[in-house]
Amino acid sequence: MDGDSSQTIFPERPGEILPPEQQSAEDRLPPGQQEQLRAVRAREFRQRRGARSWAWAPATYLLVGMNCLVFLAMVASRVSFVSPTAAQLMHWGANNPQAILVDGQWWRIVTAMFVHVGIWHLASNMWCLWNLGLLGEPLMGPWGVFSAYILAGAAGNLLSMGASQAFHSMDAVGVGASGAVFGLAGALIILLKSSRLPMPPRELASLRRYVIYFAAINFVIGFGTMVVPVGVRIDNMAHLGGFLGGILFALPLVPQLGSARREFLTRRRFAVAMVCGVLVLFGFYLSSVGVVR
Repeated sequence: MDGDSSQTIFPERPGEILPPEQQSAEDRLPPGQQEQLRAVRAREFRQRRGARSWAWAPATYLLVGMNCLVFLAMVASRVSFVSPTAAQLMHWGANNPQAILVDGQWWRIVTAMFVHVGIWHLASNMWCLWNLGLLGEPLMGPWGVFSAYILAGAAGNLLSMGASQAFHSMDAVGVGASGAVFGLAGALIILLKSSRLPMPPRELASLRRYVIYFAAINFVIGFGTMVVPVGVRIDNMAHLGGFLGGILFALPLVPQLGSARREFLTRRRFAVAMVCGVLVLFGFYLSSVGVVR
């Protein structure tokens, strides 16, 4: 044997002994949840790179687009870009107790959440809707976000109308997506608490805290305008009604991310039916019995 062959058989440096491979928390998840988590991370990576796709958050894009199109149509019909009149808002579907309870124009409960008092009102609501919608679609799905927006917005408009009726303000005019946006916040506060979500608890707690702060700060601002006149009237009852409607919608839900598809869809259908039933009963109460005068 020559020197070269001996070196091959007895190497000067023995190979390293590696410790057994450790399973990460992600690897211990069921295969379905691993796939969902990888899809969410891939989506976040594409967002950070600036890519855009209708498939990411179709309900959020649709709702923002609908609100913007209604505003553009209003401006095109010579409605003020900054401060529309009450008559102009009523023409475009504003919420009003007299028109709904006396004239039977119940469609205003829905149309009012797509009408805004000027560009700044629209911009602030759409910024909130964009952020909460993108956060909510992986948890509720596109139909869930769309349903939460419509049902929570209707709940806010109904409570606002009830408060106006109670305080004999039948001529009050209310518009805006803020009640629906508060509904999305309420739903997210419930869903981000779920232990099914395949995400680190600290990250979930941070997201949930962000949504809670958003709701709390806007409630404080809204009620603060009742104490300190600033020239802007914020409909706090619409905010409160939307927030409660969103919480009610989310209570029977499980997050889409981390749950079996069949269970998620069944619970979402039940949530839609339950909130619809509650809103119909509340609307019937307002029209037949009325709020305590």
